[in-house]
Amino acid sequence: MYISQKLRQENIAEYLLYMWQVEDLIRAYDCYLPSIRRNYISQFECTEEERDDLTDWYANLIRMMTEEGCREAGHIQINKVVMQQLIELHRQLLSSPKFPFYSAEYFKVLPFIVELRNRGDKELDEIETCFDALYGVMLLRLRKQEISADTLHAVKEITTFLGMLSDYYKKDKTEGIDFESET
Repeated sequence: MYISQKLRQENIAEYLLYMWQVEDLIRAYDCYLPSIRRNYISQFECTEEERDDLTDWYANLIRMMTEEGCREAGHIQINKVVMQQLIELHRQLLSSPKFPFYSAEYFKVLPFIVELRNRGDKELDEIETCFDALYGVMLLRLRKQEISADTLHAVKEITTFLGMLSDYYKKDKTEGIDFESET
């Protein structure tokens, strides 16, 4: 909970990847709060009040996953909304002539996106494809599986691209972004 709050303010891409990991953690415990509290939350060095807050947070996430049909797979609505906001921001940045460096970075990662979409879900938006790639590599690392040099290169480029998108997201939320071209 505390990590997610901090990430949501500082880096929305890391926040979203973290929340996907939390969803999977909850699934690993079969959405059973007593197991999460006993085997996971209990490991944190925190006060009892903080532990209770974490328990409440996980309970709310379990409730959302249950109500939204995400106990087995998929993402809860709050995470889908963040993804949609990033997709919309991405489109605005690309359609504005005021962000040539963002467009250049996008065209740099576009071949990787095309390749990933050809291998996976062709219906996913490009931004979600990028997130899926990063999350997949994170899971491979957790399992200590080998990752090819080509994949590592693609992930590095995608990470840079999503980092740039995250920076614009933060700027848009804090200051606002003018997408109109200057005349």
